[in-house]
Amino acid sequence: MPALKTILREIKGELKEKEKVREKAQKDMRKATSLSKQAILLIHQKKMRKAAKLIEEARKIISELGETSNKYPDIVYSGLFSAALQEFSEANILINLVEKTAFVTPEEIDVPSVDYVLGLSDVIGEYRRMALDALREGKVEKGEECLRIMDEIYTELMGMEEAYMLVPGLRRKCDIARRIIEQTRGDVTQEVRRAALENYLKKFESKHRKK
Repeated sequence: MPALKTILREIKGELKEKEKVREKAQKDMRKATSLSKQAILLIHQKKMRKAAKLIEEARKIISELGETSNKYPDIVYSGLFSAALQEFSEANILINLVEKTAFVTPEEIDVPSVDYVLGLSDVIGEYRRMALDALREGKVEKGEECLRIMDEIYTELMGMEEAYMLVPGLRRKCDIARRIIEQTRGDVTQEVRRAALENYLKKFESKHRKK
């Protein structure tokens, strides 16, 4: 039988190794989250190639973390990893909607359903930003389309009543999403009325000039 000193030396070595893994994993999780956030900003700036490149970098990091979890599940599966997966899901859903007008599935981006759903709920906020950008550019129809997508996501999430018990944080995110949608609806409605009035005045002025 090994001496106690030998046993504890081995345990100490294992703990040191585990701490190294923990530090690297946490650094990688923060990196993946940051890359996804940057990608979302680039999507808003219409820099799709750069955004796709950052999303791919995040995917590789997340894939490596998944491999690490086979040996150290208690280290990888933490709040930080879930946050990274949610941000990664959000970036993937957004870029697919913008480029392909289609929703990517959790299987296609290899993320758990819970993190996908939470990431999906955050897409509503990104579409508010896109709607406001469109309205500032005078693109009312695009603003209305953004609002339609926001409504679709919210309606479908609300239809998953059982998910509130299974997805921690979803109810809060949906409450926030509802307020965001109503604010956006007000902005779009106001702009539609303004544009209609502007068109009417232009036609009125044109008609009187001809007289």
